[in-house]
Amino acid sequence: MKLYVGVTDNNWFHFLAERQPDEVNFWRPGGGSFRAIPEGAPFLFKLHSPHNYIVGGGFFVQYSLLPISLAWAAFEQKNGAPDFEAFRQKILGYRSSKAPTTPDPQIGCLVLVEPFFFAREDWIPIPDDWSSGIRRGKTYDTSDPSGERLWQAVQERLPRYERPPGWKDSADVGVVESPRYGDEYLIRPRLGQGAFRVLVTEAYTRRCAMTGERTLPALVAAHIKAYGKSGPHRVDNGLLLRADLHMLLDQGYLTLTKKYHIEVSRRIKEEFENGQEYYALHGRPLAILPQQEFERPSPEFIEWHNEQVFSE
Repeated sequence: MKLYVGVTDNNWFHFLAERQPDEVNFWRPGGGSFRAIPEGAPFLFKLHSPHNYIVGGGFFVQYSLLPISLAWAAFEQKNGAPDFEAFRQKILGYRSSKAPTTPDPQIGCLVLVEPFFFAREDWIPIPDDWSSGIRRGKTYDTSDPSGERLWQAVQERLPRYERPPGWKDSADVGVVESPRYGDEYLIRPRLGQGAFRVLVTEAYTRRCAMTGERTLPALVAAHIKAYGKSGPHRVDNGLLLRADLHMLLDQGYLTLTKKYHIEVSRRIKEEFENGQEYYALHGRPLAILPQQEFERPSPEFIEWHNEQVFSE
């Protein structure tokens, strides 16, 4: 099994350790790419030198490049900052003076769920093969002695910490198969709201499912079965929609068929004597569907919305 040790901003760690969130955004100010580990693999936190310790971790879900405004909208204080301006200033402080100046720069977002934060007495010294020249992080593998020792040390400490609710449905040892990557990983992560938003955004290639609109700030990750009605944070319970379409979905003015066609209620015309733009969508197939079938809207959640929310 692969795991990753990421060099971690000390203030970010301590801020989040005090709050014990269900998910975090481990951000990278310069963006770039990340392909070191598959979904569900452990991602461990290593503080900046001279604090050469592994101090906690989480489970990797997704890497995404997002404008800082949307990263804040998705995760808020789970970005490791008390407010948006503090978050923005922290990122700008890390960025090179030669980097292009934009009002809303993109950052790399590593979405981690079910994070854990060790108390000082449980910090793990860095492995012997860790180099002082490592700036971002390093991949380990439990098939190698160094990786095996590191993961064993993490597992020895975890029982001393209250685990988030998601752990009760997860495998503590062993591996399961990932449908997303076809690889093995430790657990099947349970998503929080921020992770749900990022995964739905990427599954729909950053476009509105109904119109194809690409203006990202205008798009919202919508639940088909409402979260407040026990709808899960799962991609197959999500649609990326223009904000106005999201509101109409939630209020039952439009819905989706199991064949992924749009239905618009006559109530719009009856109640508002308007809606020409929306009726143009009636009967059309979704403009955008996730490439992976397991990420497409589930018939179970569509049926719930048809019967419990939509009104013809």
